[in-house]
Amino acid sequence: QVQLVESGGGLVQPGGSLRLSCAASGRMISIGTMDWYRQAPGHERELVARITSGGRTTYLDSVKGRFTISRGNGEKTVYLQMNSLKPEDTAVYYCHAEVRLLINGWVDYWGQGTQVTVSS
Repeated sequence: QVQLVESGGGLVQPGGSLRLSCAASGRMISIGTMDWYRQAPGHERELVARITSGGRTTYLDSVKGRFTISRGNGEKTVYLQMNSLKPEDTAVYYCHAEVRLLINGWVDYWGQGTQVTVSS
């Protein structure tokens, strides 16, 4: 099975930084687009950042200039560098990936989520 394992969340003061990581493992042919979503209590899940297999990036307007998405480790890992964090960034952050499997073709996978709390 394919797994997306997230790490890097935690408690940080406003203005601080965190770096989230999401590593894909398991039997897969390739990985396409990888994304970071977040969901705060009482809010809908929203797309924070997206990066395609070709390196094209897209960001939520409220995080532009503060967050940076990137890939590494043979495109099996996605990172989210979060700077100048605000209390409004507090949420559970979820990694998402489009994974190509030999039998089933392209399949969506989600990480378990990692909590980010921005508070003084």
